[in-house]
Amino acid sequence: MDFERYYDFPSIGAQVVTLFCLQTPSADKIREFITRQRLSGFSYSEVGASANELPNHYNVDRNRTLLGRGEATWHRAVDAIRGWHMFSMPWIRLYSPTTPIQVGRDVAVLVHHFGFCSLNAARIVYVVDEGGPIARFGFAYGTLIEHAERGEERFTVEWNRSDDRVWYSILAFSVPNKALAKLGYPLSRMLQGKFAEGSKAAMLQATSLERRDSEAL
Repeated sequence: MDFERYYDFPSIGAQVVTLFCLQTPSADKIREFITRQRLSGFSYSEVGASANELPNHYNVDRNRTLLGRGEATWHRAVDAIRGWHMFSMPWIRLYSPTTPIQVGRDVAVLVHHFGFCSLNAARIVYVVDEGGPIARFGFAYGTLIEHAERGEERFTVEWNRSDDRVWYSILAFSVPNKALAKLGYPLSRMLQGKFAEGSKAAMLQATSLERRDSEAL
């Protein structure tokens, strides 16, 4: 697999200071949170492992859905990844969906759940951009210190020219951060499953002809 990679190995014992709140943070608070990530390191040591052999002692989740067939679907799928459409869910906000898909870029994911919300920081670790008989595009991001989880998640689309099918795939390995492990584990696993299903549905919507036709009206 051809990709660019970003490495940064922090102290895994660093303090977890993920932002939890009862109300949605203000725009200023979110900007401050994202700016602070420039000095943050990854919260796990196996940076980039989603591209190769997955590490032990993590929960591993694989999800895949067929988006359609043909080159037009492929181009819509690539555009959807570039626009972070896989995060288009009512209970999730990404800051910012205009972030370029480039190694080292930081984003924040605001998650609303059970009457409170959490703001979680991640950094793009590598980018996948392959041609050939099976074209692939996407990226993986890794959790920073200010994240409720520790681990990495990869989002890719794939066009197999031999059967003309276009797929969307999510691969993740994660564990709850130490401070949240006992209380948050069942909740985090439930939310991860909910996110995967919502992400697949969002990509199907983003790449559908019906959606594109309505946008053109």
